[in-house]
Amino acid sequence: MKVIQLGDPILRQKAQPVAEITEELRSFIDEMFATMIEAEGVGLAAPQVGKSWRLFVLITEDNNRLVFINPQIVATSSELVAYEEGCLSIPKTYEKIMRPEKVTVQAQDEFGKKFLLEAEGLLARIIQHENDHLDGILYIDKGDADFKKKIEEQFAKRAERRELKNAQKKAKQAKIQAKIAKKEGNSLNA
Repeated sequence: MKVIQLGDPILRQKAQPVAEITEELRSFIDEMFATMIEAEGVGLAAPQVGKSWRLFVLITEDNNRLVFINPQIVATSSELVAYEEGCLSIPKTYEKIMRPEKVTVQAQDEFGKKFLLEAEGLLARIIQHENDHLDGILYIDKGDADFKKKIEEQFAKRAERRELKNAQKKAKQAKIQAKIAKKEGNSLNA
């Protein structure tokens, strides 16, 4: 499972509700946790790994795994707090973002059990950040406009370089295949 980077359209789409909680979905959730941990993240939303589903996972400060299926933030505090955020889909970039200090979220866990969670501090921030992903919102949308523009331009350039490298790689592979085909053709004619 690969974390999708800024520039991929799925990160800007509103995710669809999860219709059914199945064993396959639970396996997908396990893969999400593994991907998140490998990437040294604290939260990961399904759109970040290519699925437009209303689902995110996170690990709390005391190492508890939490799964949020079809989450809804039902209340937020009026107190706003600035905290530096980053994102696995926008690696190595950080910015202070203002968010409510406390949130109440309702969701389902990986077994379909509904729950209501009141969170504050870092946990509340992670919930808000990951929930934003489900609505096509990235943390850079909530910060300084110049910072956002700079980051989007950097990632667009990276995407162009990746596409160029991929095109060069494909051309090289096609050349090799043509040489192999030519050799095979010559040996058949001999």
